[in-house]
Amino acid sequence: MRRITCAAICVLSILCSACRPAPPGGRIRLATTTSLCDTGLLDALLPAFTAETGIGVDVLCVGTGKAIRLAENGDVDCVIAHSPEAEERFLASGRGADRRFVMENDFVIVGPADDPAGAAAAADAAAALRAIARAGAPFVSRGDDSGTHARERAIREAGGAPAGGPAYLETGQGMGATLIIAGEKRAYCLADRATHRSFAERTGLVILSEGDPALVNRYHVITAVPGRDPRARAAAGRFNEWLASPAAGDLIGRFPAGAEPLFRPAAVAGAPS
Repeated sequence: MRRITCAAICVLSILCSACRPAPPGGRIRLATTTSLCDTGLLDALLPAFTAETGIGVDVLCVGTGKAIRLAENGDVDCVIAHSPEAEERFLASGRGADRRFVMENDFVIVGPADDPAGAAAAADAAAALRAIARAGAPFVSRGDDSGTHARERAIREAGGAPAGGPAYLETGQGMGATLIIAGEKRAYCLADRATHRSFAERTGLVILSEGDPALVNRYHVITAVPGRDPRARAAAGRFNEWLASPAAGDLIGRFPAGAEPLFRPAAVAGAPS
């Protein structure tokens, strides 16, 4: 039911965006991973882009898998994603182009402070997930084909930490909602650091495993080749270029104001290996 509700919201958002008056530079549709909405980063970026270019942006906050499917169908003009394998398949299909590295943060494994599974003592992320599974401790997964969900599956597969069992719950929801559920259940969860920080006071969850190279989390922006019309495709190209620019990087590196930044812009992070 939750998945149906999210899909309905996406459809309504697309339909409603067509009713808004177009800004002087036109309007584009962006499908983006939920972490950029949950943390508020897009609220800092998009007004600056519109002020500079006159191009409006309608946002759909969904998991990366859903975002790419919307782009493949021509329902959006560009995508911000953080699932390298899915992004590469999208590019190889010929339906995505102009992929640009924008920023990075990292994933962390969070859980209750008393850590009943002993995840904090594990040598790496895979070992932490194995410890949680062996203890039969509750684990809440997004289960939504998002970049976070894909990374969880990859770490489990590489480290022999199978999902499943009565203590394993898939929410089918975004990162913020999944963290809230994990907090309510005093469960473990894989999350991006930025969203965890934004929700930590509400959930009571603490970081128990971090720093593993397998937890690096990179975000790219990609143009959807099908597009809706030539003007929208051109505007999406301008958005991609702007998002990877020093001006956007400066905003990303200073977000949120007065606190430790949640993301490292491409210029700071360096080129992906």
